[in-house]
Amino acid sequence: MTPNSLLSLIFLTFIITISTPANSSYSLSTVAVTLTPNYTLICALIPNTTTRESYINCSTFPSTAHSPIVSARPFSAIIGGNRFLCGLRHQSASNDSLICWRFSENGTLIAQKRKHLGPRLSELQSGHSRLCAVLSDSRQLWCWEKPRCIPPGNRNYSSIAVGDSFLCWLSEDSKIECYGPPDLTVVPTGNFSVLAAGSRHACAIRGSNGSVECWGEPAGDAPPDQFESLALGEGRSCGIRSHNGTVVCWGEGDFRLPEDLRHTYFTEIEAKGKVFCGIGVADSSLICWGNESFGAHTIVFDKVLPGPCCRDPCPCKAMPGYSSFCATGAICERCPSPDDGGVRPPALPPVQPPASPPVQTPASRPASPPASPPASPPAPTETPSRSGGSRGKVAFLVVGSVGCFMGLATIAYFLLSRYCTNPVHSSRVHDSGRLDEEAAVVEPPQTAATPTARRLARLQSMQPHLERRLSALLSSGINGNVEEFPLDVILRITNNFSDDYRIGAGSFGSVYRATLYDGREVAVKRAELTASSSYAVGIGTKREEKEYAFLSELAILSRVNHKNLLRLIGYSDEENERVLIYEFMPNGTLHDHLHKLESSPLLSWVARLKVALDAARGVEYLHSYSVPQIIHRDIKSSNILLDDTWTAKVSDFGLSLIGPDPVDDSDHISQRAAGTVGYMDPEYYRLQQLTTKSDVYSFGVVMLELLTGFKAIHRVEPNSAPRNVVDFAVPFIVSDEIHHILDRRLPPPTPQEIEAVVFVGYLAADCVSLQGRDRPSMTEVVNSMERALAACLVQPSMSRSTTGSST
Repeated sequence: MTPNSLLSLIFLTFIITISTPANSSYSLSTVAVTLTPNYTLICALIPNTTTRESYINCSTFPSTAHSPIVSARPFSAIIGGNRFLCGLRHQSASNDSLICWRFSENGTLIAQKRKHLGPRLSELQSGHSRLCAVLSDSRQLWCWEKPRCIPPGNRNYSSIAVGDSFLCWLSEDSKIECYGPPDLTVVPTGNFSVLAAGSRHACAIRGSNGSVECWGEPAGDAPPDQFESLALGEGRSCGIRSHNGTVVCWGEGDFRLPEDLRHTYFTEIEAKGKVFCGIGVADSSLICWGNESFGAHTIVFDKVLPGPCCRDPCPCKAMPGYSSFCATGAICERCPSPDDGGVRPPALPPVQPPASPPVQTPASRPASPPASPPASPPAPTETPSRSGGSRGKVAFLVVGSVGCFMGLATIAYFLLSRYCTNPVHSSRVHDSGRLDEEAAVVEPPQTAATPTARRLARLQSMQPHLERRLSALLSSGINGNVEEFPLDVILRITNNFSDDYRIGAGSFGSVYRATLYDGREVAVKRAELTASSSYAVGIGTKREEKEYAFLSELAILSRVNHKNLLRLIGYSDEENERVLIYEFMPNGTLHDHLHKLESSPLLSWVARLKVALDAARGVEYLHSYSVPQIIHRDIKSSNILLDDTWTAKVSDFGLSLIGPDPVDDSDHISQRAAGTVGYMDPEYYRLQQLTTKSDVYSFGVVMLELLTGFKAIHRVEPNSAPRNVVDFAVPFIVSDEIHHILDRRLPPPTPQEIEAVVFVGYLAADCVSLQGRDRPSMTEVVNSMERALAACLVQPSMSRSTTGSST
């Protein structure tokens, strides 16, 4: 960019700024509609009159006994869509954070994820499944979701409108531009001031006369009124009239505003799907209509924040009484259109603290605007009057603004001339991918992909059929119970990953013992690209293996919850560090107790069978109860950990895969073999077809370790050839000579124990059958282990019973 063109751009931007002031606060909302298949969630920011901060509260329709979100922290704006809700928090004068929640079909909260931490967001809009924002300073566009289309990057985005498959915005000269399907990019010509989008249509308010024009697939014709605000849903539209603040609606099925709301004045309206909500002027109540759950209409909340508290000076004037809602900033009114000659009701009723205005039903609200309120606290910027004295003040302000702007423009010139050849974005954006698994969204234009997006793309390119499914699981969001830790916290609690804190190492990397700020003891697992791998067959380069292991554990453990699966507490994903944080297991691994420790509480048959049953239940959960199904792929004694009560928990999901795709007819995954030598299913290795029976084989090897005390691959003598425990033990078991192979460190089984031990021996032999169809399912293994443990304790009569096969 040349200096001349840069100065021209700065001057043009200044002219546009002073001629068409934007009210960015009205691109943020204090009301959100979230849709699920079974419920509608209406959320709003509820003001606390004491602290003058606002908190999220939600109601479900049809009504349920629970309230899905009541935030403990204040928020400044919210937005909703299909099964998601997001809240905007002001972190500092220059930074915002965006927190998003996901809901199940019945409206239950299932996940929480921070999507953005960085530069301020001045606009926030969503469709059913897409979420986009505009960075306040750079006017660049950020969107979350996998992109299906990418709009032009050389734009100063403003007044964005987000539909299900399209995105529209106003250009610098107030023209409409859209990106998406062809039928939604043929837009009206002329200058416009307001944009809004529904599912498959969009509308805009013409700047010259306030009329509405729509395109795409609108239903019904917009009435010939002047409007200042619009809300669009599925084939339905509503608008606030600029001359008196009442609402009119139109759309499919002869959609109309309920009769007794036609004389109610609204300061803001929002829509999603068939649902419309508006904030009443008289008492700031939230009223919703359009859904059968509401009847004609419903007052959802008696009092909500009537508009976002804007941190910048209002371009026209502030709402009267804003100081009772905002600790900082003001609630801005929309600037009147040039042709607005009508009389508007006051934006807020007179504020008479400490008592709040009484809640009125729509029917009892005044039919005409109430009298002008008493003087309110001075607004950041007042509307200029048409008197001669006011004109002088306006001229003085304009001249002063020009001087300030040119000074800033000069500074900008030198900064841009220095850095325009090397644009670097310094913001941190946390993107867990798709908020909804049904649709995709526009991503930031001409901006480097976020770290998570890059990893997902690499996974998808490595092995498309499998890794795209892991990507989908990861991108649906991280469970709210899993914390994201800043890297500096991890470095502090591990003393910079000091060897003094190191307690072990695995295929993923080193493991450190640490204590969190709240006193919890944790195990910190850090990916190390140079660490050796015990995997028989890898999935790519060492770096890709570590990346895959990190994503797999994060995606899977953040969603499973079982007492026999290791609990993931948190993670850190900063500065090329991949760190996972787990609950600390003070009694170590099963492998250590079987093969390293001289003394152990596991030197009894009852204790060993209990550990085997615990681990079996964990694997059964993955196979039978996790949705989607999970195949661990690396079941072994070193991945079975013991807590302080000696409960066994399955760990290390770095190789785990999502089970067979339910839309496929096959019951297996075509996948290159991966796992640990000695535990790997030979059928899987030979045919490269993965099923849950591969985990059953690995678990059978663990059972043989428990019975014999030998490692999966071991040497009888220091210089002898390696021997596989399966080849060694199974011939003795099937010959009814199990007593020859039992661990000599344990006392001989008692009469009540021997029957159970023999039973478990035959079960282990079934598990390591060469063909998967001859092996039991993990549910059958659990049932058999329960019988064996009961035999040790109560001495029932038992005989070997075939475990059957499951394909």
